[in-house]
Amino acid sequence: MSPAAPSAASQEDAPVAPDARHSRPDAASQLAGFVFAVLLLDPDGRVIEANPAAEDLLGRSATRLIGARLTDIASIGDPRVEAGLAEPDAPLVARDVPLATGTLTRRVNLTSSPLHGHPGWRMVTISEAGLGGEEQGEGMELRAPAILAHEIKNPLAAIRGAGQLLARRLEARDKPLAGIIAAEVDRIAGLIDRMQQLGSAPKVDRGCGCNLHEAIRSALASVRAARGDRVELIEEFDPSLPPVAAEVAALEQVLINLVSNGCDACAGAADPRVVVRTRFVSGLVYNVIRFGKATRLPVEIVVADNGPGIAPELRDHVFEPFVTGKAHGQGLGLALVRKLVRDMGGRIAHERDDKAGLTSFRINLAVAPASAPGAAA
Repeated sequence: MSPAAPSAASQEDAPVAPDARHSRPDAASQLAGFVFAVLLLDPDGRVIEANPAAEDLLGRSATRLIGARLTDIASIGDPRVEAGLAEPDAPLVARDVPLATGTLTRRVNLTSSPLHGHPGWRMVTISEAGLGGEEQGEGMELRAPAILAHEIKNPLAAIRGAGQLLARRLEARDKPLAGIIAAEVDRIAGLIDRMQQLGSAPKVDRGCGCNLHEAIRSALASVRAARGDRVELIEEFDPSLPPVAAEVAALEQVLINLVSNGCDACAGAADPRVVVRTRFVSGLVYNVIRFGKATRLPVEIVVADNGPGIAPELRDHVFEPFVTGKAHGQGLGLALVRKLVRDMGGRIAHERDDKAGLTSFRINLAVAPASAPGAAA
């Protein structure tokens, strides 16, 4: 594989000769097809070859990666992994470790495989933690509280009914107490409903085509109507984007949640603003394993705010249920957002750019099956 090799996107879009379907792919084509980053390192730790997924994850083109030391491109925030990478002839498998590239830090899984017969040479693979098969286990964990939630709702209904009966017999001065009981039961029932949504099976129609910008504008209109504060909502759209494989209602719910959170986060800033940006990622595309096959996710939505950001101790757990930095938050909003995005076959990631002072949530979705990349949305 060479730095000049065509990207995964250009390979996919190019016409395929009839004979090519029956010929065995060469090593370069095989590496380019991987959905995770693959790097070939020489004995000095310099990158000799890099596939398109490595360009994407590390934020550099192959031309800039080739010849650079991996330790100069990315920083591993785990001393044990750093020590393991310093031993090129020792195999290494590390899961859920921090990887910093520039001002961005993400959790990744990393392997280093020595090439026998070539001392010091090795293949390094990097993939974002939480993708692939791990999500199936996560779904099982989320279904457990959903089952518990179902069992809780029955006694809650009985409590509410008993409170209503008591209210009829109480004197006027005591009736507000019965009202408190009803209000608290309703609040808990609402929380239970959201827990059940987290554990429910996917119901999103991934085959339909959704006009991305119509969904975004509808979500922004809902947020503007609900808030009425001084936060500026900015649209930065690529008008040539094709329809995406998503359900309109689910996508609007995701965007309303993210934009509302962004408004809350930057409300105290001198010039509060939330930017919603869209683009088609040609060349450097996200690939994930979804529904038993590799899926390209070239349509990108970024919701960015200029607030102070999420507390550092929470940044690696923002999508987990019951994790929140809000004083009165329930910690279910972002967990539900991630579930809806994954139900649509997409991916979502959180990033903090301290230099620019921006907190971003990045969504990547697939193009609708009947759409071509050049079709306007």
